[in-house]
Amino acid sequence: MIGLVVSRADDASVAIGEALVSLVEWDERDDPGRSDADGGGTYRRHGDFELRAFDEWHLELDGVADAFSEPPAFVVFLSRHAGETGPLLSAHFTGNFGPAEYGGDPGELARACPNVQRAVIDGFDRYAPERYEVGLECTHHGPTDVGAPSLFVELGSSDAEWTDPEGARAVARSVLELSGVRPDAVPADGVKTGAVGTSGGDGDGNGDGDGDGDGNGNGNGDGNGTLDRTRHVVGFGGGHYVPQFERILRETDWRVGHVAADWGLSSMGAPDANADLVAAAFEESAATRAVVVDDDPELAAVVEGLGYRVVGETWLRETTGVDLGLVAALESALEPIGDGLRFGAPAAAPDAPGPEGFEVVSLPDDLLAEASGINREAVADALVEHAVAFETVEGGTKPRGRAAVADAAVVDGIAEAVAAVLREKYDTVARTDGRVVATRRTFDPAAAAAAGVPEGPAFGRLSAGDAVEVDGRTVDPAEVHTDETVSFRVE
Repeated sequence: MIGLVVSRADDASVAIGEALVSLVEWDERDDPGRSDADGGGTYRRHGDFELRAFDEWHLELDGVADAFSEPPAFVVFLSRHAGETGPLLSAHFTGNFGPAEYGGDPGELARACPNVQRAVIDGFDRYAPERYEVGLECTHHGPTDVGAPSLFVELGSSDAEWTDPEGARAVARSVLELSGVRPDAVPADGVKTGAVGTSGGDGDGNGDGDGDGDGNGNGNGDGNGTLDRTRHVVGFGGGHYVPQFERILRETDWRVGHVAADWGLSSMGAPDANADLVAAAFEESAATRAVVVDDDPELAAVVEGLGYRVVGETWLRETTGVDLGLVAALESALEPIGDGLRFGAPAAAPDAPGPEGFEVVSLPDDLLAEASGINREAVADALVEHAVAFETVEGGTKPRGRAAVADAAVVDGIAEAVAAVLREKYDTVARTDGRVVATRRTFDPAAAAAAGVPEGPAFGRLSAGDAVEVDGRTVDPAEVHTDETVSFRVE
């Protein structure tokens, strides 16, 4: 059951509640055990949803999960958003990294539901009226003791939007699509998980505090007891609005839990003196990894000391769709993603190899270098198509070094695809005796000079295949061209 909370003190909340009631049929029920002001009296049910109204502001409603007829899987606070942002639909989790100025307890965080937030943002993207932006906010304000995973979904950002039927309807439509969505991204077959596909539940298993999970959220720790049940990250740093984490939500299969903005970290104080609160961000987000927006060695050291891992946005993008046990094995066998490791299509395929199901081979670097000078994109595509993973240089743009393949025979496929690129430059390309041999007819400036041709336009015409006149003699292009052959070993 999904608990929906309306605050009568909040015009936007009331408007969203009215939109919900207008969109679908609800059964009216009575709860004589609670006062009308405290969510009792008449309340409504529709499918998975139970809608209750309260007189208090949302941020004062600690323990609100107890007001529902059964323990909710998660609670959605239907709320207004106030700010200078213009029309906005937004979502965020609640908690205080410092003092509790607006509800909840100081230094406490509510249990997040990252998979629900992903689905909400997806709904906002589809239903927001044209004049509305969609945004994600950092963790802030109360309540901090909800009694169930929870999040705020908000209509903003001024009086005009709080009572806007069109904006309220967009929020309501997004909320109604949460039926069947789990709080956390631990999907099993046939389970709805929200936007942009699903992700597995396998963990790193590489000694960094992650373990292997089974897709239902059951996991085994590998060293210090931390379980990797989800593809969730927490965030540290940045502003109140968090565009980087919006990108992560929309463009990867990772979900985002609590985010401590710069002002939240400042109010928290030194990370090493507040390690328990840093740990709570992970625990209340069911996360094992963090993205730190700005370089913060002290915070990173605390995160690593707690058994979690700091990763970058590139790491999250590269691991999208790839089993995390395989990721860990490949980073160990080759190089970290941060140093240039990139994954090929076989890593995310349904028949992707397991953590021990690949071979490490050397790449034909000379061949790759020559072909990259002709068509870098085609060379990269060849590695992506055939290799499970491969090392790179120059910021991940040039495959070099070693690769992991499902079978050593795959190297032949890589060599053939790269050899095809050489045909854009060379007249003939052949594979013989473990080598790729390419030949082309090319202009020889030394031969042209020996034939008395002056440097300049005449060189250009000969190079293009045109004859030229020199001192009353015709110099044919064949006289000043020679065969150039290059050969590359392919192991």
